[in-house]
Amino acid sequence: MGVKKVGYEPTWIDKLYIPAILKGMAITFSHLFKKRYTVQYPEEKWIPPAGHRGAIRLNRDEKGRVKCVGCEMCSTACPAKCITVVPGVAPWDDREKYPVRFEIDMLRCILCGMCEEACPEDAIELTVIYDFAGYSREDLIWDKERLLKNFDITVDGKYFERSKEETGL
Repeated sequence: MGVKKVGYEPTWIDKLYIPAILKGMAITFSHLFKKRYTVQYPEEKWIPPAGHRGAIRLNRDEKGRVKCVGCEMCSTACPAKCITVVPGVAPWDDREKYPVRFEIDMLRCILCGMCEEACPEDAIELTVIYDFAGYSREDLIWDKERLLKNFDITVDGKYFERSKEETGL
C-alpha cells in the first residue's frame, strides 16, 4: 500500500512563480490610479465621523461648575480601572457631593465609552480629540483641571479650526 497524495500539486509554470508575480504587479499597478487618502498632518487635520470616541472630558453645568456629583459610577463601570474619583462634601446647596479629586490614566484607558454610559449626570463624555500625547507617564494621567480644559476647547464644536497654540495641548 502506497501513500495517496491529496491536494494541489503545482505545475512547472507555477513553480516559476511568474503568474503570481504578474498578478501582484497588476494589483500594484491598479492602485496607482486610485484616489489617495493621505492627510498632510499636522497642517491638515482628519475630521472624525460622528460617534468617534476620542479623549475624555468632564462637562460643566450652566454655572461653570463641574457636573460630576462624585457618585463613582464611571470608575465602577470602567473595564480598564483607569478612573479614580475621590468625592467630598459639596460647597453648593444643589448637590451632596462633588469630586475633590478626579483622575483618568489615559495610558490604561481603552476609550470604550462605558464611563459615559454609566454617568447619571452626563458629566463625563468622549470627545473628538485624537491627537494627544505626552513626554512622560505623568503627562497622561489627567486630573480634573485637564479634563475640564478638554471641555473648554471642545464645547463649541470647533476644535479642529483652532491652532495648537490656542488649545494649549
